[in-house]
Amino acid sequence: MPGTVVDMHVHTTLGASDSQLDPEDLARIADDLGLTGVTITEHDRVWDRHSASRFQERHASLFMYPAMEVSTELGHILAYGLPEYMPGIRHAQKLREAIDDVGGYMVAAHPFRHWFDPVTFRRRGQEPPEMDPQALAGLPVFELVDAIEVLNGANTEQENRFALAVANHLGKPGTAGSDAHSTSGIAIYATVFERELASPLHLLAELRAGRFFPARGLPEGRLRAFSLDATDG
Repeated sequence: MPGTVVDMHVHTTLGASDSQLDPEDLARIADDLGLTGVTITEHDRVWDRHSASRFQERHASLFMYPAMEVSTELGHILAYGLPEYMPGIRHAQKLREAIDDVGGYMVAAHPFRHWFDPVTFRRRGQEPPEMDPQALAGLPVFELVDAIEVLNGANTEQENRFALAVANHLGKPGTAGSDAHSTSGIAIYATVFERELASPLHLLAELRAGRFFPARGLPEGRLRAFSLDATDG
């Protein structure tokens, strides 16, 4: 049995204007599914410590970590460790510096969403890129982040598998999360930590140690690691 199974990418009504997910519904569904941890990654903001503390007190059996999804010029980045939004972190390099100052962790969120749709690029007056993992591993964002989100519940299977191929090429670890904005899809993907998480600092330590892996199948009772193996489905 894994230590802690965490949905690493969730948005709620407490901090995201585009979410319909009530935190209490999140806790209830997590318990029903056997999800033992969540990180709340609101857009460009972090739950205040009082809200986080009250939630944790009400749901002591569910590990909860307040994080943030930061909008940067290099795309969305999941930031773990920052206590609040800080000036300048819309620039990915500044975000990296802020994360380093607190011993945090950065993950490139859904890095290839819509990249297989040429219309996305032509609308911007750009030519669609060649979807080659080795070539796209050179994108600037991957020089700054610690890990890559390789399973995102709002991505296609093709987009997720490509993200994993890039992560494998770079030798970077992969995380998984639902990107849920409603009760639909919670825990469809999750990150499995080898050890039972005891505190927010412990989460950061385990991330930095790399003792985790992306997984799928929890809602169906068939939790398994995500890989490029053709037999995985």
